Amino acid sequence: MSTLQTVAVGSGVGAVLPLLTAVVQQPFWTARVKRIVAVVVAGIAGVVTVASTGGLDQFTHGLPTLGTIGAVLAASQAAHDLVWKPSTVTGAIESKTAVPRAENSS
Repeated sequence: MSTLQTVAVGSGVGAVLPLLTAVVQQPFWTARVKRIVAVVVAGIAGVVTVASTGGLDQFTHGLPTLGTIGAVLAASQAAHDLVWKPSTVTGAIESKTAVPRAENSS
C-alpha cells in the first residue's frame, strides 16, 4: 500500500476514533486527562493502522509511519472538535459507559 493510501486510511480511522475513545473516557475526568487519553489512544490506533495496512516492514520507513500516526491524531482531534463534540454524541457515550464513582465515607 502506498504512503498516500496509508495516510488516507489513518485519516478514516481518526475520524471515528473519538467514538471509541468516548467509551473509555469518564465524564468526571479533567479536560487534561481526557486530552492525554485521546492522544495515547490515537497513537496506539496509528501504530495499529500502520501495521495493518503496510505490515511490520512499514515501520522501517520512518516518515511514512510518522505521517500515518500523525494523520490518525490530527483526524481524531479535528473530528472530535468539529463533528462529535458539537453533536454531543461523545458526551452521551461517556455518560452511558461511565463507571460510578466510589463515595468516600469518612
